[in-house]
Amino acid sequence: MAGSVGERLYYDSPALEFTATVADIRLDSHEKNEAGEKQQLWQVALDRTAFYPEGGGQPWDTGVLVAVSRSGATLEVAVERVEEDEAGEVWHYVRKPLVEGTEITGRVDAARRMDHVQQHSGQHLLSAAFLSELEAKTVSFHLGAETSSIDLVLREGSERLSEDELQRVETAANRLVFADRVLTPRWVSRGEAEEMYERGDLRKLPEREGPMRIVEMQGVEFNACGGTHVASTGAIGGVMLRRVEKVRQGWRVEFVCGLRAVQAARKDFGLLAEVAGSLSVGAGDVPGRVASLLEDAKAAAKERRGLIEELARAEAVALVAEAVEGSAVRAVFVGKEMEFAKQVAAKVAGFGRMAVVGATNGPEGSIAMARPVGLLTDCGKVLREVLSAAGARGGGSADRAQGVCRAEQVEALLGQLVEAIAG
Repeated sequence: MAGSVGERLYYDSPALEFTATVADIRLDSHEKNEAGEKQQLWQVALDRTAFYPEGGGQPWDTGVLVAVSRSGATLEVAVERVEEDEAGEVWHYVRKPLVEGTEITGRVDAARRMDHVQQHSGQHLLSAAFLSELEAKTVSFHLGAETSSIDLVLREGSERLSEDELQRVETAANRLVFADRVLTPRWVSRGEAEEMYERGDLRKLPEREGPMRIVEMQGVEFNACGGTHVASTGAIGGVMLRRVEKVRQGWRVEFVCGLRAVQAARKDFGLLAEVAGSLSVGAGDVPGRVASLLEDAKAAAKERRGLIEELARAEAVALVAEAVEGSAVRAVFVGKEMEFAKQVAAKVAGFGRMAVVGATNGPEGSIAMARPVGLLTDCGKVLREVLSAAGARGGGSADRAQGVCRAEQVEALLGQLVEAIAG
C-alpha cells in the first residue's frame, strides 16, 4: 500500500516523460465493452507523476505507462483517466494491472496537455482582462472538449455585455498574448497568501490551509492555482470570444484559445464560403444578400397569408350558403393544414354560424372549432372531451379550439363533435 502521497511533477516542471515506481494498485470496477464482455479497470498510484488529475475546471491528462519486466518484455498500458482522492493521492486508470514496486516510464499525451494549458492559461488571462477592462469578476470556469467558458458577475449597475465591450476585452487579452508575459508558479505559506490578498495582489484567497501554489502572470495578476500552464502568454496563441449568454448567476462567455481558435476560425470560414457559394456572392456580400432574401421571404409569406385568408373566406361563404339553417357548419379539406381549418372556422363563426372544420395533409389530421357571438357552447371543453376519448389531443378557449389526430380519424371525430354540439 502507498505510504505517502506521490510527488506531483507538473507543479514545477513541464516535462511530459518521467520515471516512477508503482506505489499502489486497486481494482476500480468491471465495465462492459460493446460486445457485452466484462472488462476490468484498475487504479494505479505512483510515487511521482507528471499526469494532471481532473480539477479546477481542467480535465485530466491521458497517455501511457510503460513497464519492462526482468525478462525484457515490455508492457504498455493506456492511462484513460486521472483523478485525485480525498487524501490527495493521484490515481491513474488503466485496463491492465501493474505490480506494486514495478518501475515504469510515464508519457503524457503532449497534444492534449498543450491544448489544456492553452485554454487554462487563456482563461486566467481573459478573466484578468474582464476584471481590468469592465470590473467583471469570474466566478466559474469550464474547459470543454471543443470550447471553454467562464461565468461572470458584472459590476453594479451594469446589466449586459455589449459588443463593443466584448471586442475591447478580446483586444486587451490578445495584446497580453503578444506581449509574451512570463508565468511563474511558486509556493507560499497561508500567511503570505493572506498578506497578498489584503494588499489586493491576490484576487481570491482559497479556503484550504497550509502552503499553496501561486501562479504569477508577469505584470498582470497573481492567482492561486494548482493547474498546468504555459511558460509565457505567447504560447496561448490567441484568444477568441465565441458566444455570450445570460445565465442564472450572471453572464457566460464562451471562448477558444490557441489551436482551437485557428480550428474554429477555419470552420467558420468554411461555412461562410459554402453559404457564399450557394448565394453566388462574395463572402463580404453574404449579410446583405441574406437580408435581401429575408425581406423577399417576408413579403412572400405576407402575400401567401393574404391569399389563404381570401380562399378561407370564399370557402366559408360557400359553406354557410349550403348549410342547413340552425345546424353546425361542417367540412373537411384535403391537402390543407391546421391554419387553413382555423381560418375557415373563424370566418364561418363571423357569419353567425357554429363551425366544425377538419383538414388532412398526408397522415396528419387537424380539427378546428369556432362559435359565433351569443352561442354558449364551450368549444375548448367539447373538443377536448371528444378528442381525448379517441386518443387524440386538443384544447382551446370557449370561442376557439383546435386539435390534432390521424387523418383517418377526422371524419368520425367531426361527426361526434356535431352530435356533442347538438346534444
